[in-house]
Formats: sequence, structure tokens, C-alpha cells
Amino acid sequence: MPRKVVQGPIRDKEKTKQKLLAAVGKILRVKGYSGLKVSKIAAVAGFDKKLIYEYFGSTDKLIDEYIKSQDYWSKFSPNIEEEQQSSKGQDALTKGILAQFENLKKNKELQKIILWELSESKPILRKLVQEREDVGKVLFENITDPYFGEDAKRFRAIIALIVSGAYYLNLYPAYNASEFCGLDMKTEEGRAEIEKAIVEIVDFAYQKKK
Repeated sequence: MPRKVVQGPIRDKEKTKQKLLAAVGKILRVKGYSGLKVSKIAAVAGFDKKLIYEYFGSTDKLIDEYIKSQDYWSKFSPNIEEEQQSSKGQDALTKGILAQFENLKKNKELQKIILWELSESKPILRKLVQEREDVGKVLFENITDPYFGEDAKRFRAIIALIVSGAYYLNLYPAYNASEFCGLDMKTEEGRAEIEKAIVEIVDFAYQKKK
């Protein structure tokens, strides 16, 4: 007779890890980053806190894994060779910025993470920021810098303004007001105008180069 397998947190490791990660998100959404304490995370997940150390090594590593799972740019991986041959990065950048603009609207936890980055200096946050920079570095150095040549830094500055604007226009209406420059960021109409502007600005930069 086969031995009965008893289900539980030790045997069902992946399920337990997902519950611990979900607990981080719930606390971040409700209490903010100040609530991310090991005992609180364990209590919300419904497990002993020793499992955090057993499965992740530390609370910081658990939080680090959660943050990376929410960050759009950490998963952004355009086809470098395809972009070199076709749009010189224009398609990848446009689609990436538009996707991030929409993603940040829906993801309240990511909004909290961005605010956390702006208000505290922590190794796990600096690591995330550097990972975002590394993703952009690959695209800039291999595609847009060679294409734009002496105007490469100017193009980077244009993208920096667009991306930072996309962040701010999601954070601003989430906390204090819905309108910015008379555009309601809580309506599809207002957001559509921003999306069209993103496309037009990136396109303008490429058209000017041509």
C-alpha cells in the first residue's frame, strides 16, 4: 500500500512561497512598506516565520523577490537583433513605455514600491533600480546609441522624460488629484491623450534623425 503524502507547508514548498509573496503584497498595499516585518508577513500568510528563512534566506530576500515579480522593466526583454534590423528600438521602446503606463495604473503594489524608492534608501531598492538601468543599458548601447550617434544622449534624455512622466501621471491621481494639465488621468479619454503623446514624441525623435 503506497504511503499517504500529507500536504503541508514543508511538502508544498512552492504553494507556501507564493502565499508568503502574496502576504508581502497585501501588507504593502494596506500598510505600506513600514508594515513589512517578518512577524507580520508570517501572520498574514498563516505560517511560522521560520519558513521565510528556510525558503528565502531572509526577509529582505523575500521582499526582493516580490518586488522583482511586480516590476515591469525587470521583465522587459526585447529582441535585440530584431530591433537592430527593423525599427532601431522604436517599436520596443514605444510598446514598453505604453505597457508600463498601463501596468502602473492597475498595480497598486507597484505604485507603493515606486513611492518607497523615492522616500527611502535601501539595498533591495537600489538593486531594483540598478536592474532597471541594466535592462535599458542593453537596449541603448546595442540599438539606439549606434543609430542616433552624436545625438544618443539627447535621445536618452527624451526617453527619461517620457518614462518618468509615465510614472508620475499614475502616482499623482492615485493619491491627491485626478487632473493634470486639465487631463483627467482617471478616465480612458485622459489616459488615451497621454498614450498618443508618448507615441508621437518617440516617433518625432526618430523622424528627426531620419
